[in-house]
Amino acid sequence: MKYRKFHLVPTQAKCLFLGLALSSISPAALLAQSEVVDLKVEARMDYQRDIVDGENIGSNTGFKGKYINVILKGNISDKFSYAYRQRMIKPIKDQTFWDATDWLWLNYKINRHWDLTVGKQVVAIGGYEYDRAPIDLYMCSEFWNNVPCYSMGVNLGYNFNDGKDQVIAQFCQSPFNYVASDLYGYSLIWYGSHGVFSSIWSVNAFEYALNHYITYIALGNQFQFGDVRIQFDWMNRAADHQTYLLKDFSVMCELTYKPTEYVDFYLKGSYDVNKTESAADLLVLPGTEMTRLGGGLEFYPLKNQDVRIHAGYSYSFGDNGNKNGVLLDKQSYVDAGVTWRISPLKWKKH
Repeated sequence: MKYRKFHLVPTQAKCLFLGLALSSISPAALLAQSEVVDLKVEARMDYQRDIVDGENIGSNTGFKGKYINVILKGNISDKFSYAYRQRMIKPIKDQTFWDATDWLWLNYKINRHWDLTVGKQVVAIGGYEYDRAPIDLYMCSEFWNNVPCYSMGVNLGYNFNDGKDQVIAQFCQSPFNYVASDLYGYSLIWYGSHGVFSSIWSVNAFEYALNHYITYIALGNQFQFGDVRIQFDWMNRAADHQTYLLKDFSVMCELTYKPTEYVDFYLKGSYDVNKTESAADLLVLPGTEMTRLGGGLEFYPLKNQDVRIHAGYSYSFGDNGNKNGVLLDKQSYVDAGVTWRISPLKWKKH
């Protein structure tokens, strides 16, 4: 993942105190307004060593606090539900509270098929690496390390086939709104679950400049064969009025084997390439052809998996068109750490 300087700004500190304050509220007071209340706190700390062409990168080596998340979910009524995740450690662009808010949305269930969601939420881009929570990911692609994946917007969802399929149309602020605020994005995404095969497929169009779009076709595929899981993502990117099929794309693949409920082993690889001369792709820059390969394990000492110990190693090689990119040529990366989750509040009215 991309490593930058982190700050705990006053608004984030206030949110932390808010989470602590919530833990002191009585269940009866909360349940008076909600059928279900679920408050979680999760954290991850790692020890890492970053070596590029035999030289240790001191700024990216040592003990690192990766994530501190506060998550609050609940139902306001049979029709309305909400979800909120605040990251206590996250890069700050303009020192605002919203920079560190991953999601804060309200969902309205219109009927058994249709629902409407408004607020800050995940930008609807397909792929399993992209879709999984950052706290649960290791040795990610150059695309993942650069993509801004949360934005304000509106989703209209349709569920069918007895809940096995869901299609969502999303209109949101473009993930590239740091270039200009009046930029927007349009997405159509399909989540499917059919036996051993599951999918997260999307088509997207995002403004990277006023009235100029980059389009994505993102196909996330998962296959589950007993204790073995394969996730394979393919994403093609192209600027408007151009056909750059297989010139600007990323491939991510992960194989996981879970022989017991306490441990799993994984192998992972990614390939990011941009052979165009267009300035449309702000995430994987022209001149990039970067490969990352690695593997590791996760160990869960508790059956509820609220404590996780991980260790892994990856090696990157190739060319990165971004001089400030995350993946570098001849880069060895060692990472080990621990993640834990607690639920200070979890009540359900009977």
